[in-house]
Amino acid sequence: MFTRIDKLQIPLPKSTNPDPNGAAAVQELLGGKYGEMSTLYNYMFQSFNFRNKRKHRPFYDLIASITAEEFGHVELVSNTINLMLEGTTFPGDPDITPMQNAKDLRNTHHFIASAQTALPADSMGNPWTGNNVFTSGNLVLDLLHNFFLECGARTHKMRVYEMTNNPVAREMIGYLLVRGGVHVVAYAKALEVATGADVTKLVPIPNLSNKKFETARKFESEGLHRKLYTFSARDYMEVTKIWKGAHPEDGGKLEVIQGTPQGGPIPDLEEIPEEFAPGVSYEDFQEIAKRLQRQAGI
Repeated sequence: MFTRIDKLQIPLPKSTNPDPNGAAAVQELLGGKYGEMSTLYNYMFQSFNFRNKRKHRPFYDLIASITAEEFGHVELVSNTINLMLEGTTFPGDPDITPMQNAKDLRNTHHFIASAQTALPADSMGNPWTGNNVFTSGNLVLDLLHNFFLECGARTHKMRVYEMTNNPVAREMIGYLLVRGGVHVVAYAKALEVATGADVTKLVPIPNLSNKKFETARKFESEGLHRKLYTFSARDYMEVTKIWKGAHPEDGGKLEVIQGTPQGGPIPDLEEIPEEFAPGVSYEDFQEIAKRLQRQAGI
């Protein structure tokens, strides 16, 4: 089962200027073939379907822990998109066309379907599909697929980083480059344990250090590229049999952290009257508050 913490994995800066076309590009990191929804559901179903968990426990614990982290990555990218869309339109009477700024943007679906929030789709608006999930039942094949998937995801993050200088997007991408790098190395180490092949000699793919990216340098300086979280208070600790030794790039000691990152606040999105969102007036709110008080016997 899963538990939930009302925090993002990192704090995100407040957006000062809307960047709706940048948000359309960031959608690829959410609902694209190599996006966070794909990494989440690949690992989630592999963990659900894993055979001989007791016999191969370290590998199961690895996939299960990374699954939990990917939930948080989906949440982080979604909130980034939401912040990048804020302020694109303006409130006003319908006849003054308050959403006129949206009609010529790359993804009008953000404004028609979801009230200026993230969608389970890629940068071209194609819905995410379960066809992106690979769960073969063969441990080595699944690990090899996951290594490739993380390398593909890393490539796409680098490209989107170069497409927008929006500070919210770059903060998020810098963090995910570091955390995705952990997953790349983790799957490489798992393959080495399972087969004897030193896959870590292939990394980084692409052959570009995270230190080339300003917002990633900050997180690497905190050692986050060497930490693997269990996202559990007491379970999944056999991952220490895989995540151990030295980091292949800087030689630093790898560390398993029982639990979760410290995290940061989840943005509270302002109402958008021109989108009828959330569609609860001040008077409605007052009435809801009275009902809650009555039900509580206050």
